[in-house]
Amino acid sequence: MKIVATIGLGANLNDPAGQVEYALAELDRLPATRLVARSRLYASAPVGYVDQPDFINAVAQVETELAPRALLAALLEIEHRHGRERSFRNAPRTLDLDLLLYGSARFHEDGLELPHPRMHERGFVLCPLLEIAPGTLIPGRGRAADWLAACAGQSVAPVHLPAAAATA
Repeated sequence: MKIVATIGLGANLNDPAGQVEYALAELDRLPATRLVARSRLYASAPVGYVDQPDFINAVAQVETELAPRALLAALLEIEHRHGRERSFRNAPRTLDLDLLLYGSARFHEDGLELPHPRMHERGFVLCPLLEIAPGTLIPGRGRAADWLAACAGQSVAPVHLPAAAATA
């Protein structure tokens, strides 16, 4: 059975925009999975540990036949290929892939909670998510759009690429 899963992408090291763009392409190459929507890139200030470079973020939706645990494992493998190191919580990173939503599933298992437990608190997730799926419902929390106002103090803005880069 095919499910639409929503994935948050972020990076702030080693050409963050390039890391996110390449990861978006990799999502489309996962087994039994195809990329069906992607946001533009957003720049955001770090949350939690703030003494680090700003992030580039995006949100993607994939249609997949992978089970949630298998999809998460595939996302972690992509992170690993991009050189992701988990030195401490909220550390700078070459790539971060978060499984935000898996259809309307709600569950908590060791290492996997759906929906993502903090997605409704993060403007860098909500802004790109609402760009591609404005009617998104976060299971157990309601409309994603209703949570955006609570993130008003967070710095999140679309990235405007130079014309030459945008057409390359």
